[in-house]
Amino acid sequence: MNALTLPDIAAQASRQALPLEWVGMCGIALPVLFDGQRLAATVDAGVSLDDGNARGIHMSRLYLALEMLERESLSPDLLRQVLERFLESHEGLADSAYLKISADLMLKRPALISPLAGWKSYRVSINARLKNAMFHVELKTEVPYSSTCPCSAALSRQLIQQQFIDDFANRPLQHADILAWLGSTNGIVATPHSQRSQATLRVMLDDFLDEFPLIALINDAEAALATPVQTAVKRADEQAFALANGQNLMFCEDAARRLNLALKRSPGIRAFHARVVHAESLHAHDAVAETHFNWEAR
Repeated sequence: MNALTLPDIAAQASRQALPLEWVGMCGIALPVLFDGQRLAATVDAGVSLDDGNARGIHMSRLYLALEMLERESLSPDLLRQVLERFLESHEGLADSAYLKISADLMLKRPALISPLAGWKSYRVSINARLKNAMFHVELKTEVPYSSTCPCSAALSRQLIQQQFIDDFANRPLQHADILAWLGSTNGIVATPHSQRSQATLRVMLDDFLDEFPLIALINDAEAALATPVQTAVKRADEQAFALANGQNLMFCEDAARRLNLALKRSPGIRAFHARVVHAESLHAHDAVAETHFNWEAR
């Protein structure tokens, strides 16, 4: 008995001769290697369908090419190889290839004062594109931090001043009395409001880079903001965190400007877009600011 040839429906002619910009798969589960970690990632993989007469692409060929990501640590060169494999397997059909890798990067962070340390999870994604032999890579990450409102701080200080006047008017000032007052509830009759905030960073890399500066990007952002959220803490760490917030009062505009300056100093970045969101504790809405450098709408 003769073996039947399996039908290849994708090779059939399309009923409508129309090219497509992107065809592929989204949400592919895949383990990837980065900085010695094996990350549980999801991958979007696709190519353009420039031959409008072709009914479809061969998605299994894209899937099989992704196996390269399981064996080697993520790098720009590795992603370029994968995209080239996409195009080689669709020669005559596609001129562009796309790849997006999303994962949670775990970094161990020390406490501010004590010897404690804990893990923080950062959502990261890597977008790579190969089109007409031009290779581009974009990194995206989210950095959580704390922000204390400068206006609220000023209003709180004024209320504390007024309480001081009320409590010490027409009284001789004694050092011991003032020290005790500063440690009482009257000495902190009002507190400024703070909020958990988030910076979303998107950067385009220079072509000469041979590795992804994700950790350096996160470190630079946290250093610029000065109030990254903490993990394991003791009271001394919590006090140091309160001091950091008090010394780094920030509107969302301030945070965006800090990030702009930090990213301009970061090596290997040729363009960036930063968006900060302060989840207001005073209002039911958020305060948002955006900044960019050499960034075009994408």
